[in-house]
Amino acid sequence: QGLSIAAGLGIAARQDAYLEVATAELDPSSPLSVLAHAERADRDDGFTFAAEDVTAEALAEVFAKIDGFEDTADFDMLYLVNLWSGYRDQLPAETVAAIEERFLAFKYWYTEPTPAGEVDDRYYWSENHRIIFHTLELLVGQAFPDATFTNDGRTGAEHREQARERILTWLDEKVRFGFTEWHSDTYYQKDVTPLLTLVEWAEDPEIVERASMVLDLVLFDLAAHLQEGYFGATRGRSYMKDKSRATDQDVFALAKLLFDDTDQEYPGVDPGAVLFARARIYRLPEVIRRVAASEETTVDRQRMGVALDIDSPVTPDPEAPFGYDFDDPASVDFWWERGAQTAWQVVPLTIDTLERHDLWESQFYAPFAPLAGAVADDDDAARALAQSLSPVLGFGLLTEVNSYTYRSPDVLLSTAQDHRPGVHSDQIQSWVAALDEDAVVFTTHPKAEPERGTEWPDSDGYWTGTGSTPRSAQQGSAAIHLYDPQYTPGPPLDLGYVDYTHAYFPQERFDEVVQRDGWTFGRRGEGFVALWSMRAAEFRTHPPDVFTHGLTEPFDLVARGGADNVWVVEVGDAATSGSFADFQEAVSGAEVEATPGPEGWEVRYDSPSQGLMTFGWTGPLTVDGTEVALDEYPRIDNPWATVEPQAQRYEITEGDASLVLDFETGTRTVG
Repeated sequence: QGLSIAAGLGIAARQDAYLEVATAELDPSSPLSVLAHAERADRDDGFTFAAEDVTAEALAEVFAKIDGFEDTADFDMLYLVNLWSGYRDQLPAETVAAIEERFLAFKYWYTEPTPAGEVDDRYYWSENHRIIFHTLELLVGQAFPDATFTNDGRTGAEHREQARERILTWLDEKVRFGFTEWHSDTYYQKDVTPLLTLVEWAEDPEIVERASMVLDLVLFDLAAHLQEGYFGATRGRSYMKDKSRATDQDVFALAKLLFDDTDQEYPGVDPGAVLFARARIYRLPEVIRRVAASEETTVDRQRMGVALDIDSPVTPDPEAPFGYDFDDPASVDFWWERGAQTAWQVVPLTIDTLERHDLWESQFYAPFAPLAGAVADDDDAARALAQSLSPVLGFGLLTEVNSYTYRSPDVLLSTAQDHRPGVHSDQIQSWVAALDEDAVVFTTHPKAEPERGTEWPDSDGYWTGTGSTPRSAQQGSAAIHLYDPQYTPGPPLDLGYVDYTHAYFPQERFDEVVQRDGWTFGRRGEGFVALWSMRAAEFRTHPPDVFTHGLTEPFDLVARGGADNVWVVEVGDAATSGSFADFQEAVSGAEVEATPGPEGWEVRYDSPSQGLMTFGWTGPLTVDGTEVALDEYPRIDNPWATVEPQAQRYEITEGDASLVLDFETGTRTVG
C-alpha cells in the first residue's frame, strides 16, 4: 500500500504516542474510547483496561440515539462497526449481542421503511452521510450475509450487494467532480473515517482499492492546504466551533498523526486519529507527506462540484448535466448531496420523494411543508416559487466552486472565486488567511447578533456561514471581497442579516497588531496579514455572556454602516516583503479605493505584490490591465499534480516520490 517515510517519529511511533493520549481514561459509554483502549491492549502486552465495564448499560445513550432515529446516529454506528470488527473478543458477550441487534435492525437508507410511530430525523443525503450509510450497509451485510435484517426483511447478502453499487457510485462521483463539501475542515473527517473503514474491513478487493485511492485524494487535498497544523482553505461547510483555531478542527488530530506538522497537543479522543492509529492496511504515500511538509511557495487551483444555476429563468424541461436527470428518482442522491432539494430544477422531484418516503415530518423538511402546500401538486408553480426565492431557499446549495490557495512557509490565503455572490449561506466560508495554528483571519456578513452562551453552536449565525456571500477574487497573495446582499430579509423562511460586516482577527494570537491608514496589520513569526475595510472598522468588545473561546482582547473587527462593504486582504512574509514595518509601509502606501457604480462597488487596489487589481460586483478581475479568469479551473492545478475535470487518472509527484491513481483500471501505484 506504500509506506510513509515520516520525518521525526515514524508512523508506528506516532500511532503509539496518540494511543497513549486517547487511553488516558476509559469512557465505557464511548465506542471510540473503548476502541482506542482495545487497540492499545492489542499492541502493548503491558497495557490492560476494564473491558468488563463496557456493558450494554454503559452504551445505553448511544443505543438510544440509534434506536430513536436521531441524526448522526450513523457516526456512532460507524465506530461500533470498527469496534465489533476488530475487538469484539475483548467485550462482554451481552455487549456484543446488543451491538449485533442494532446492526440487524438499522435503517440503512431513507428508501427503507420507517417503523410505525417513529419519525426519522436522520440526514442521509449529504456527501459524508451517504458514504457512511453505504459503508455500514456493506460491512454489516458482509458480516451477516444469511441473516434477515428486521427493518426491511432482506438478507445481509442483498444489503451487501446494494451497498456495493452505491459505494462505487459515490467513489466515481468524487473522482469526476471532486468533493461537494469542498475543503471542509469538519466533514473531510467524516469522509476519511468511512473510507478508511472500508479499506480496513471490506472483503471486496475492488472496494478496498478504490476506497484507498479516494482516501488518497482527500489526504492530498488536506496536505496541500495545511499551514502549521491549520487546514487553511475556503470551505463548502464549516462552523465557528471548528474554524477559529487548528485544534478545534475535526481534521486536526488525524493530520497531526499523519503529517507531524505541529507541536500543539492532541485534543483527546478523535474519530480520525483513533481509526488511523489502529490502521493495519492503509499507509499514507510518501508523496502526500512531502506535500504537507513542503517549504516551497505554491499556488493551488481546484475546481470541485457540479454547476447548477438556480437563478436562471424557469424552463419546462431543463436539461441536467453529465447524463443525470432532474426528475428521475435514481438522481435524487446526486442532487440532494449538493443541497439542491429546493433548486427550481429539482423541486418537483424533491416534493415527490418526500411524499413517497414519508419524510415531511423530519426536522429537516418540516419547515418547508407550508411552501409545498402553497403550490399543491402544480410542478410549474413549485418551480416558479423556488426560482423566485432562490437567494434564500438555496442556503444549503453547494454548486461548482473554483478555489485558489496561496501558501508560503509562513502564511496561507485561500478564496472561493466569485462563488454565488450575495446569497444566504448556511455554512460556506468564502475565504481565510492563516499564519499558524491560531493566527487566523476571515470575514463574514453575520446573519444575526452573537448568541449568548458557553460555546459557539453549529447554528451560530454570527460567525458560521453568512447572511450574504461576498463576490471574491484572489490573485497570488492578495484578494478583494465585495459584500452586497441580493435579497430582502423576511418571509417565508425569515432568513436575514444584520447591517454590518466583520472580521475575525484574534489580536492576542498574533505577535503584533497595528492599525493605520484604514488597515489592520498582524504579524505572527515571519508571516504578515493586512486587512482593509471600505467602511471604518473597529474592534468590538463583547459582554461577559458572549463566548470568546478564552480570548481576552477584542477579536471582532466590525465595519458598521451597511451590509454592503469591501474588504481587501494582502498577506506576506519576511522572505518576500522584508520586515513587518516594510510590509506595513508598502501596503498602507498603496492605492486602494472603492467607489459606487451602477451595479455595485468598483474597487482599485495597487497591490505591492501583484500590481494594480480592479474588481467589481460585475465584470472580471484585472491585474495590471490583464483579465484573470476566476472559473473553469482544472480539477487540480498545483506543483504536484495537474488534472483536468472528469479525468480518470491522477499523477502526484514530489521529487522521487510519486502516486499514480488510475481509476479506469482501478490501480494504485505508489513510488
